[in-house]
Amino acid sequence: MKQPSINQKDIHQLFDDFNQLNVLIIGDVMIDAYYFGKVDRISPEAPVPIVAVEKRENRLGGAANVALNVQALGGNPILCSAIGNDEDGAAFEHLLTSSQLTAKGLLKLDNRVTTVKTRVIGNNHQLLRVDSETETPLNNQESNALFDVIKNIITTEKVDVVIFEDYDKGVITPTLIEKVVELCNDKNIPTTVDPKKKNFLAYKNVTLFKPNLKELREGLNLDIKTSDINSIINALKLLHEELHPAATLITLSEHGMLIFNTSSHQHIPAHIRNIADVSGAGDTVISVASLCLALKQPNDVIAQIANLAGGLVCEKVGVVPINKNILLKETLNHLAE
Repeated sequence: MKQPSINQKDIHQLFDDFNQLNVLIIGDVMIDAYYFGKVDRISPEAPVPIVAVEKRENRLGGAANVALNVQALGGNPILCSAIGNDEDGAAFEHLLTSSQLTAKGLLKLDNRVTTVKTRVIGNNHQLLRVDSETETPLNNQESNALFDVIKNIITTEKVDVVIFEDYDKGVITPTLIEKVVELCNDKNIPTTVDPKKKNFLAYKNVTLFKPNLKELREGLNLDIKTSDINSIINALKLLHEELHPAATLITLSEHGMLIFNTSSHQHIPAHIRNIADVSGAGDTVISVASLCLALKQPNDVIAQIANLAGGLVCEKVGVVPINKNILLKETLNHLAE
């Protein structure tokens, strides 16, 4: 496979330039809660393991994990979302403040529940997840209020790229997508999308569309095999006829990634990794790809660096942001001329 044409100096400059970028992130935010412990016996009440909890931890999740990844890469993330006016919402704001992230793009709603995903980890393996959430879409008044927040930021501040991080929890609506994409296209701000099923076909005319294979199958209602690159390419042709993105980056798990536009495509195999947990890998991929896109990198470079980043975070247990220095080292090792 032909490697991207990028030298060591350009790679260092690219990673330095991440620090100059303002990134607007629109999407569903949540708390990723963890119970870490050991398992050495089975419950007498039911055939389930007993986890002796050693540590509890709350982390920013969903679109907020994208913000953490952007921050870890040196960019300035601006998170736009809606949370509940509840105890978990207050905990989320506290996590945001603790992470030195701005809350100026947040709406607090009385009739909404802040999403919390609680994972129970025993002996370094996830045993259970408990979700507290609402998936009701924002009503027109709430969606318009969120758009006003987004529009104000885009028109008064320098925004280099806008990311839609969709978890199907209702913050992103088709009307919001249409209005934001139109605004960004008018201002020549690139838009990137990490989609889910409900709004899949609403993301028209974006710059970079990044589904995984499951989302592509569900979004187009097609049966596509992971290892059949030709059928994936045919599906992407249908996708581009429907949505007209400038490019699509599809993640294929252990089969790597495929970057596609109407004139070319390239399959990037996965690197061999010790996979511990795939949670949050998509967040990392869209973050890295968006920063590279904002700096006008060619599609093959975007895909190669995003592929390295996605693999690296899968080596860590839980949802954790990318390490910039490690990603830089990996990029130099694998891509530098």
